[in-house]
Amino acid sequence: MLFNYVYLIVAVIFEVIATTALKQTEGFTRLLPSLVSIGGYGLAFYFLSLPLRTMPVGIVYAIWCGAGIIFITVIGWVWFRQALDLPALAGMGLIMAGVIVINLWSRTVVH
Repeated sequence: MLFNYVYLIVAVIFEVIATTALKQTEGFTRLLPSLVSIGGYGLAFYFLSLPLRTMPVGIVYAIWCGAGIIFITVIGWVWFRQALDLPALAGMGLIMAGVIVINLWSRTVVH
């Protein structure tokens, strides 16, 4: 079970790298960021597929999406200087709370 979470973390890392590069592809007109984005998404989906062998797809996807959203939002705020207002911060808090609730109390997650 531990490896499922390791694979999920790796999938999130590659997804965050790919999405960050996607911002810089300028519509896939810049080669290097485009290659990083395409390769990152390919690796993200590969590592995302590994926990799906033993975990429910809804749970895996919720964790992957929630973590990705949080990390991309922080990168957008820090790196791209994108503003976050109170509703955005509240929404991020709710996403984090949802991921925590799923992992701690959901009976569909095999511990």
